[in-house]
Amino acid sequence: MPHSSPPVSAACPCGRSGPLGKPLNLDACCGRFINNFEITPAPDAESLMRSRYSAFVLERDDYLLATWHASHRPPSISFDAGVKWLGLEVRQHRVLDACHAEVEFVARQKSPGSPALRLHERSRFVREGEGAGRWYYIDGDQL
Repeated sequence: MPHSSPPVSAACPCGRSGPLGKPLNLDACCGRFINNFEITPAPDAESLMRSRYSAFVLERDDYLLATWHASHRPPSISFDAGVKWLGLEVRQHRVLDACHAEVEFVARQKSPGSPALRLHERSRFVREGEGAGRWYYIDGDQL
């Protein structure tokens, strides 16, 4: 199914700022990974985690499944109707070694008729493949 995209000038949902403190637009931030997964992998675990958050906001199941490690990947992903993602806070990006990293984050969301929820997680990532390799989300622990 084709995916509709926000305008190129739209701020990236992940909230990453550029050198002057201004929010990066989607194309300059996570959009380049989401829209070009085959040729533009996320360079580190934090960038992958941010782009996965943006993919949830944009309901891009193709990207989420492609960046989920095969050992833990679900067969499909569904999105709850009406969920609004309210923001992302990256608390820590910890490099464990050349091929393993963890990212602690808090993501906030609101479902219709329910109070806002906070997802606080420490996620695990692995880098696999030839050359510089490609980062994949493995799993996470709720904090």
